[in-house]
Parts: sequence; C-alpha cells; structure tokens
Amino acid sequence: MRVHVVSDVHGNAEGLAKAGEGADALICLGDLVLFLDYADHSRGIFPDLFGVDNADRIVALRTARRFEEARELGRSLWAGLDREAAIEAAVRRQYAELFAAFPTPTYATYGNVDLPHLWPQYAGPGTTVLDGQRVEIAGRVFGFVGGGLRTPMRTPHEISDEEYAAKVEALGEVDVLCSHIPPEVPELVYDTVARRFERGSRALLAAIEKTRPRYSLFGHVHQPLARRMRIGRTECVNVGHFAATSRPFALQW
Repeated sequence: MRVHVVSDVHGNAEGLAKAGEGADALICLGDLVLFLDYADHSRGIFPDLFGVDNADRIVALRTARRFEEARELGRSLWAGLDREAAIEAAVRRQYAELFAAFPTPTYATYGNVDLPHLWPQYAGPGTTVLDGQRVEIAGRVFGFVGGGLRTPMRTPHEISDEEYAAKVEALGEVDVLCSHIPPEVPELVYDTVARRFERGSRALLAAIEKTRPRYSLFGHVHQPLARRMRIGRTECVNVGHFAATSRPFALQW
C-alpha cells in the first residue's frame, strides 16, 4: 500500500492534480486556500484585491510581529467593502479548481486558513472529509484533526485549545495521527524563515505520548527547524509545504 500525504497546498492546483500519481490514496492535511503568499506577494486573494504594495506592507508588519498595525492596515483597506462576501467569492473560485484536482480516493481535513462550511459543496464522492474522526485504510487506522489554534494572526479556522483537545481525545488509539498543526515541540513548531514559533498542540503531544501511534503527520510550519523527529516509537513528520515543493510525502506498508 502506498499513500501520498500533502499539506499547505495554498492554491497549487497544478501540483495537486499530480500528487496522487503512483499512490493508492491521497491524504490532504489542509490549507488549500492561498490568501497571501509570503514568498511571492503578488499571489493570493489579498494582492488580487488590494495590490502588491499593500501586500508588501502587511507582510512586513506581520513579520515584525506588529500585529495591531497590520490589523489597522487591514481595517483601512477593507473599509466600505463587504469583507466576508469578497473573501468567500475568492475562496469559492479556488476551491472549485482545487477540489476538482483531488484524485479518488482522497482523505482530507481542514487547515487554519480554510473555510470548512464550504467544503461539502465542493468535495466530490471520491473525497472523504474527516475532523475528529477515524478511517481504516488497508488495515491501518488513520485519525484526523483539522484546523488550528488561536493566534494573533486570527486566521479563519482557529479554535480553542479545549475544542481542539476534544477532537484529539475522540480519536482514541490510531496507527497514524493526521493533523494540520504539529504537536507542541519547539523543534517542530519553529519556522526558521519567519523566525517565530507557530502554534502547536499540547493535546496532540499528549496523545502521542499516551497512545504511541506509528506516525504523526502534519504541516502548517512551512520552514521548520526539524522536519521529522521521534517521540518514543512515533515518527513525527512535517509532510512539507506543498505549495512550494509540489512533492508529497510517501507512506508505504
């Protein structure tokens, strides 16, 4: 059995259409939407609406952790516009292309920049969406936990630590623990380019230590200090920033 795993697709529909080649199934760990590309400020919903110069400004403020100034810039740009309607229309255009690129079968969960309420409208019969749920694939049990934890960035699908922990608890023992964000381990949550610690989950770390799955697979941190490490018997793997690499992680058994 060969399963390909991707995360942080961020608009890379061309790569996604090829991600399942040679595999029996595809797993996607979220962040399909491209709101703003920190490597190329001309790409994404934000520059499409407000131009590259404003994208440059907001990236600089966020990188400097001047979040209140970044929010103030955002408020001034959005003034007089229907923010929710504009974002949803842009996300719908991206989702139509991205979900059409999923092979059959695909198992997917949400990232912190996704809009989960739209997924049922775009996920076809070959795509199974899971969140706080388990599925068996060729004799191995995979558990899925979607979304991110609350941060000053205030991305669309951030939830409380308590709600997130409840989803992790609902999985019980699994062979492969699949999540968008990593367990709360410094080497796994530190982004070497952004030069900051992203939010990881203590509940995921506790589940790894308690239930000892074979693998913990995740994304979210685009340039991590460590892409993989062991916690006891569990191999923890950041499956990569698919938007930049177009390379899936291969899991075989």
